[in-house]
Amino acid sequence: MKYGARNQLMGTVTEIKRGMVMSQIKFTIPDGAAMSSVITVESLDELGIKEGDKVKAVIKAINVLLVKE
Repeated sequence: MKYGARNQLMGTVTEIKRGMVMSQIKFTIPDGAAMSSVITVESLDELGIKEGDKVKAVIKAINVLLVKE
């Protein structure tokens, strides 16, 4: 998959807070910094993201998108 966003960081999922509609995914990047992203519960289920998974944070403007490859 190709992206227009050039800022991409690999990370490891450390915590998932699942709500009724939205979920917050917390992850750490290699230097140990903590980051998080909020996505719909539907997207969380479709991506199959779980704690311990490796994800890519794709950052463009104010959006942080997670990609599981």
